[in-house]
Amino acid sequence: MAERSFAKEVEQLRVPAGTEFRGEGILAVTKALLECGVGYVTGYQGSPISHLMDVLADAQPILKELGVYFEPAASEAAAAAALSASVNYPVRGAVTWKSTVGTNVASDALANLASGGVLGGALIIVGEDYGEGSSIMQERTHAFAMKSQMWLLDPKPTLPAIVQAVHHGFALSEASNTPVMLQLRIRSCHLHGSFITQQNQRPQFSLKQALEHPVRDVNRIVLPPASFLHEKEKIEQRWPAAVRYIQQHQLNEFIDGEFDDVGIVMLGGMHSNTLRALLQLDLADLFGASRVPLYILNVAYPLVEDEVLRFCTGKKAVLMIEEGQPDYHEQHLNTILGRHRAPTAVHGKDVLPMGGDYTVDALRKGLRAFLEQNCPRALERQVSASVSRRKEASDNAAARAAPAIELPADEAAPAVPEIASAIGQLLPPRPPGLCVGCPERPIFSAYKLVEQELGVHHVSSDIGCHLFQIMPPFEIGATTMGYGLGASSASAFNAGGQLGAAKKAVAFMGDGGFWHNGLTSGIGNAVFNRQNNVFVIVDNNYSAATGGQDIPSSRNTNPNRSTLHPIEQAVRGVGVTWVRLVPRTYDVGQMKQALHDALTSTEPGPKVVIAQSECMLNRQRREKPLKAKAIQAGERVLKERFGVDAAVCSGDHACMRVSGCPSLTLAPSGDALKPDPVASVDQDCVACGHCGEVADAAVLCPSFYKAHKVNNPTAWDRWLAGLRRAGVGWLQGRSERQRAARQLYAPTIDEVRA
Repeated sequence: MAERSFAKEVEQLRVPAGTEFRGEGILAVTKALLECGVGYVTGYQGSPISHLMDVLADAQPILKELGVYFEPAASEAAAAAALSASVNYPVRGAVTWKSTVGTNVASDALANLASGGVLGGALIIVGEDYGEGSSIMQERTHAFAMKSQMWLLDPKPTLPAIVQAVHHGFALSEASNTPVMLQLRIRSCHLHGSFITQQNQRPQFSLKQALEHPVRDVNRIVLPPASFLHEKEKIEQRWPAAVRYIQQHQLNEFIDGEFDDVGIVMLGGMHSNTLRALLQLDLADLFGASRVPLYILNVAYPLVEDEVLRFCTGKKAVLMIEEGQPDYHEQHLNTILGRHRAPTAVHGKDVLPMGGDYTVDALRKGLRAFLEQNCPRALERQVSASVSRRKEASDNAAARAAPAIELPADEAAPAVPEIASAIGQLLPPRPPGLCVGCPERPIFSAYKLVEQELGVHHVSSDIGCHLFQIMPPFEIGATTMGYGLGASSASAFNAGGQLGAAKKAVAFMGDGGFWHNGLTSGIGNAVFNRQNNVFVIVDNNYSAATGGQDIPSSRNTNPNRSTLHPIEQAVRGVGVTWVRLVPRTYDVGQMKQALHDALTSTEPGPKVVIAQSECMLNRQRREKPLKAKAIQAGERVLKERFGVDAAVCSGDHACMRVSGCPSLTLAPSGDALKPDPVASVDQDCVACGHCGEVADAAVLCPSFYKAHKVNNPTAWDRWLAGLRRAGVGWLQGRSERQRAARQLYAPTIDEVRA
């Protein structure tokens, strides 16, 4: 089950041409694919593009009606290799994944695809996950486009621009026989807006036709001597064809301005933030008008040399706005201008941050610095007649006659970073962590308890929710090398087994990573090399970290996919003999024993511990609405939660150090003799039981209790509750009477005086 269903939204994909389509960016991309007559779509889920796979899965009936084949790929490499269907046949295909990690995985297939070229349109839709909101290393897709000479689109973050980029992406690919990458930034994937639809198209050439009439062209296969001619073909034929298409269809945009001696070159994805920064300097409005000339690169690669020279002619300086490193575009601009001996100076990273998000504040400061050096008059606070805050105001004579307001420099440029820095000193750090009730938390609690007995081991981590065990309070993992590579990254430490070291290395990976890369690169490799390491596979029932998509080991049936293939059978199938299955990770005692046995076993070969429990976040998404509906219908519903007895809690907070659950917090003890706060469970508790289990396994204080809340109780429930209250009341009364009898006698003042 995916974390979000698009079953209702996908019905919009059927709307006729000329309809105003409203929705999210991902939904708009799907509609554009259908309008373009795509023949097949595949990919691998990953933020910020995961929802595209979910939408396509929910739109399966519509895809079948149009004759479009869809499948979720086992990895990004598998998805990229599927584009080979467009090498010999004029069928349009699209793939999608999270970049740059997914592009890393797919790069071998992409390099081969780009070398031989394509006949049908091949579109690679990548979620560009760069910036502070990212979960990966800070790299950009641009390097892959340059390396393999694939064209890269970076449209403005509006639905019409994104939809047009899909249409032009296929056409550009076919015009130049080259795969095209469409880069969608985080904000573009999740923005909402509208565009006017076109008619959905059946594929002009289908996969069925390709199967029935197979063809081959040995010159498209990457083998010598053809492979030596591919590079020449790229430069002499494909590149010029791409440039012609870009110019003829005006994919890049030019915005004229009144300050002709300077200009701004920006990637399409930076358009909105740049306009807002210019707006703060009274140099633009939010409708696209600018007092400074703009050159908007909706095609990030290749740069069109004639367009660059056209824009820079007569300009003293231009500012290149591109996030991140290396500064590919800044270097390329300098190369083009230097080759033609143009006097235009290129600014970029000298006035803008070298890396990180180009927020509106960062862009405003960079623009101010650029204009102070090259066009100071642009910063004079005079409102231009051609640029207004609203389009209607430009026709208002009174508004044009209003006097300009001069603002001091400190008011015009609020010190946002300084304010943020001050706030940061007041707030404690908040590292990422596992969700409330996460079934992975008890795995790491159990590991920490084993660590106390056997000492610290080297731990290789993997991509996924379980990577949060590197953070407090667990602080376990030492490295992470890629999705499904947790086991592989522990390979060198197999020297411990070969060289007689007393300890084993430990590697964690999730079930999604296991099927993506871990089975062959990790477990199979460990068996082949007779490794003595311990591998812990976290089995959440589906690919939890990417949004709950089904995988081969999912324990629920899927009408379109083959599931119910246990991980245990897979690891035994490649030769693992020592396997322990823990079917309920919340049993900290059993989890601890399995890890202890694996780390102390003398049996040769890899040791695999499979820890199973469903992702609590997806489980709550499924169960909470059902319970709410049942309560509303008057049905009896039992809810559980845990709590801490403040009278018993000692206040040492050891339970938090071995748990880390966000619902486990602090509260006043209510006892004047216990001034320190005690542990407390807040209302977010989902009654997973981990806090009590780990307190018991770690031999901590017995202050945790379980409570049951009955919604819509029956007569039996009310009678039983009354009986319990009576019993508890009698016991409490007896306790109070005994306490009163034990009190010391206190004489009166008169008795003392006497």
